Amino acid sequence: MAELYEVKPEREKVILVGVKEQEDDDTEKSLLELMELAKTAQADTLATFIQNRESAHPGTYIGKGKIEEVAQVVRELGADGIICDDELSPAQMKNLEAALGCKVMDRTMLILDIFAQHAVTREGKIQVELAQLKYRQTRLIGMRDALSRLGGGIGTRGPGEKKLEVDRRLIKSRIAQLNRELSEVKKNREVARSLRSKNPVPVVAIVGYTNAGKSTLLNYLTGAGVLSQDMLFATLDPTTRNLKLAGGEEILVTDTVGFIRKLPHHLVDAFRSTLEEAKYSDLILHVVDASGEEAETQMHVVYETLYQLGIKDKTVVTVFNKMDLADPDRMIKDRRADCAVRISAKTGEGVEKLLEKIGEILKEKQVLLEKVFLYNESGQIALVRKYGQILAQEYREDGIFVSAYVPKELYHSLVG
Repeated sequence: MAELYEVKPEREKVILVGVKEQEDDDTEKSLLELMELAKTAQADTLATFIQNRESAHPGTYIGKGKIEEVAQVVRELGADGIICDDELSPAQMKNLEAALGCKVMDRTMLILDIFAQHAVTREGKIQVELAQLKYRQTRLIGMRDALSRLGGGIGTRGPGEKKLEVDRRLIKSRIAQLNRELSEVKKNREVARSLRSKNPVPVVAIVGYTNAGKSTLLNYLTGAGVLSQDMLFATLDPTTRNLKLAGGEEILVTDTVGFIRKLPHHLVDAFRSTLEEAKYSDLILHVVDASGEEAETQMHVVYETLYQLGIKDKTVVTVFNKMDLADPDRMIKDRRADCAVRISAKTGEGVEKLLEKIGEILKEKQVLLEKVFLYNESGQIALVRKYGQILAQEYREDGIFVSAYVPKELYHSLVG
């Protein structure tokens, strides 16, 4: 009888290249993040190069001398290709491939590839494929050469493991079709939001830098069972779950896709309807990896992305996560947040305090209801119990007296 062996996909071997334009910029840290992205995309980093230049070379990204240096290391180490830490122009990509004789990728291509592998829902797959095709539209010539030479790997994967077309006419037609499909999906999302807005259940949106622990927190709070791994962009599709607070009131908690520095504009545009979940929430939980050295930079990226999406004037609770791994002597602060709580979503430390804070903030957004309900209006009292917090309940001759904090929408429907 023949033995069966698990065949693991071959990992690509890559070299990372970045351009440092100023002495105090974060190119080194950005390359470390690029290495993590490559790892998530099943690629191993063999070496890294940083060139100090006033600006990236318009034709080749890096200068002639650095190209020769990189080419030599590509040959010596047998690298499959290089990944540049910025989005390359079509000319830069084509010229670099010609000079190096290997596959050339950029940060945008890498992130799109990871998104393609991790998209699960129909909406997520449409959004990823649309972003990929728009990115490829202007890069067909160089990419056609690379694909014919290497046949697969980073940059060739599409949602559902389909190879994406590299024909301009077919891409244009496919983009039009995907836009129509996405428009239908957006309509369904808007209908769901509209129904939710009429429902008095408060919505809490979880946002944060990728791998900050958003899904781990959602799982701890609600038992959602969302994939939670120590990798960048482990989950893409938003997940919404019910959560009952200590006072008995119900809320909805939504986990959103993670942010990252240099987030490709193709993705921001394609995922706008998904990212905007936070825009329609009553409260934002901004999850921060407190154990990482890049916490301040990552917080800045998250706020900038929220601003780009037009999400302003929201109550923000910064959740400093992974306190079980953080340096106890290093106390990070977020001066832009309304308040902050320190937790470990993995161990549960501080989560009770976070829930209390959520309850306090949502209570401030509620109004005091004091009303005598007729005995045949018990259904309305059930609504008060479900969506609000009952302070007192007293049975009287003329009915049931209830004192409770309830959402404004429910208050107006009960007393209007």
